[in-house]
Amino acid sequence: MERKITKEIHIGDRVIGGGNPILIQSMTNTKTEDVDATVAQIRQLTQAGCDIIRCAVPTMEAACALEEIKKQVEIPVVADIHFDYRLAIAAMEHGADKIRINPGNIGSLDRIKAVVDVAKERNIPIRVGVNSGSLEKELVEKYHGVTAEGIVESALDKVHIIEDLGYDNLVISIKSSDVLMCVKAHELISSQTDYPLHVGITESGTLTSGNIKSSIGLGLILHQGIGDTIRVSLTGDPIEEIKSAKLILRTLGLRKGGIEVVSCPTCGRTQIDLIGLANRVENLVAGYPLDIKVAVMGCVVNGPGEAKEADLGVAGGIGEGLLIKHGQVVKKMPEEELLPALKYELDHWGE
Repeated sequence: MERKITKEIHIGDRVIGGGNPILIQSMTNTKTEDVDATVAQIRQLTQAGCDIIRCAVPTMEAACALEEIKKQVEIPVVADIHFDYRLAIAAMEHGADKIRINPGNIGSLDRIKAVVDVAKERNIPIRVGVNSGSLEKELVEKYHGVTAEGIVESALDKVHIIEDLGYDNLVISIKSSDVLMCVKAHELISSQTDYPLHVGITESGTLTSGNIKSSIGLGLILHQGIGDTIRVSLTGDPIEEIKSAKLILRTLGLRKGGIEVVSCPTCGRTQIDLIGLANRVENLVAGYPLDIKVAVMGCVVNGPGEAKEADLGVAGGIGEGLLIKHGQVVKKMPEEELLPALKYELDHWGE
């Protein structure tokens, strides 16, 4: 697909926009004031594939904690600010690589200018974030409800405020929990600005509903070439956000790398614990930096054929299965040996 080329923005040592790869973001759910817990979670997310991390900064203690957190992590840290402009300034003074604000709830123009002045002095990008739930009353009245058009107007109004203060090192985020409204809003704003867009479906829900809504919404947006960073917002362990984001990008052909696991849905012919095996295989492959496809198939009807299309795979029989590599059956073995056999092959892949 052809991606829209947006303005290039530097966030720490990462670069977004300008045709650069789409980066994955998440957000810590630790208390930012707890440096050890926050650093530990950021390291776990980094290992899982997170490119940029956002931390809530609701207190001055949290803003100050960013300085020590920054010393111990490898990815850029974004400070999430609401209401208090002094926290935005403090976060930048203590090392935030980017700040996320909604100028609409920061306060007067003087307060916004105070934030922009520090960002300008330190060349720190500002992410202007607007959610459908915070849409201004006058825009709700103008558009007879919360609409994509209203969200876009609100976001661009905030952008213009900062531009008028002489700063354009900006990223825009417009989110809604309504998937189709969110898609339309991104289509509209993409045609009206060249700033990089951070894309996500906000408050999408738990692992099941959140993944479905995010996959549909992000898929529709990204497939149009829109988006420079993404977050899959889930009510759950942030690690799951990274897994889902990587899979969405890989499915759309926007990112390579990582092992893809394909497995059949099972049926009455299945004679092994395919569901358990497939889940164990998915957990197993997460630790390998390989760009291959692994198939886990349940029976002899189409299992061997499907597994042969993968780089490595297994196909079940009656309490046993076949190990298949590069389209060739390697050997038959008892069910309990299938997972160790896959692990052995992954450990020695490329030898």
